[in-house]
Amino acid sequence: MPQKLSSSMSLEDFENGYWYATDIRAFAKKIGVSSVAKLRKDELEVIIRHYLTTGEIRKPLRKKLAKDGAPDYQRGLRLDLPIVHYTSNRITKTFLFEQAKKIDPDFKLRSGSRYRLNRWREAQIEAGNNITYGDLLAEYMRLNRQDGAFEKIPSGRYINFLSEFMENHGDASRDDALAAWHALKEIDAPKTYAAWKRHFKP
Repeated sequence: MPQKLSSSMSLEDFENGYWYATDIRAFAKKIGVSSVAKLRKDELEVIIRHYLTTGEIRKPLRKKLAKDGAPDYQRGLRLDLPIVHYTSNRITKTFLFEQAKKIDPDFKLRSGSRYRLNRWREAQIEAGNNITYGDLLAEYMRLNRQDGAFEKIPSGRYINFLSEFMENHGDASRDDALAAWHALKEIDAPKTYAAWKRHFKP
């Protein structure tokens, strides 16, 4: 398995490897991706996949990378506050969780819901929809109450793996899932639950 990212590697090599955010960012800068510091790891992975397939640098899917003004949490979070400069920090996470508990005292946070909530929020803003923290709370609760497995996210390999592992191992702990993930990261194979089963499950 390749030990470093390279312009000459195949898409399969890229998919079968596990690359830390520092590796992804350094490689993205090397091949000429702009605004690297403002892009998430999964966004850079989409650009790198396209580059390895076509040799071209595509533009980020997000149109606006810069945020203007003070963060929303410094303005005082409330349900009717429009989302302008969202920050995914402890203050914001605690606000959403406490608001959800007020509505449903038995509310529990589901693995993978925060990632999907952030992608939903970004999609709404990109589409020009003016949303409030009340709208965000409604989607937050919907995601955490949703029946069945979450739809898989192409770039969210870690999240997808942990979610599918826990769904298929009802008596497993999160530590068990993390150990399985770390074992999978070390081998030359797709970073999926199906690949883990092929290589490790008796």
